[in-house]
Amino acid sequence: MKRLDVSTNKREEFIDITHLISSACAEYGWSSGVLTVFVPHTTCGITINENADPHVKEDMNSYLSKLIPQSQYFKHAEGNSDSHIKASLVGSSISLIIEDENPKLGTWQAVYFAEFDGPRRRKVWLKFHMD
Repeated sequence: MKRLDVSTNKREEFIDITHLISSACAEYGWSSGVLTVFVPHTTCGITINENADPHVKEDMNSYLSKLIPQSQYFKHAEGNSDSHIKASLVGSSISLIIEDENPKLGTWQAVYFAEFDGPRRRKVWLKFHMD
């Protein structure tokens, strides 16, 4: 298993971590198999989406914030219930097909770390499964 460190700069943001995943695949010689990407935090997630137009990640973040705004009426005492809900909707893991030490993504796809309660220093765990 490999651990990646991700530093976030805002309370809510989507960070492209595709290059970190590709680097780990090359570093460890993960050539052909399936890679599980897991986020061990309850207020952030992981997703795959478009990387060609930066407005897509802005739209995702904006819509989630409108759909689930911060609220003083949530019962959770830490004041970040909206972050927990957003993280559950986005999800905490993805699976990637790896070939020739690279994730097989579509032309416009990237892997995004979704922060909903930052800024923080976060972890992403990678587990490779060989064919």
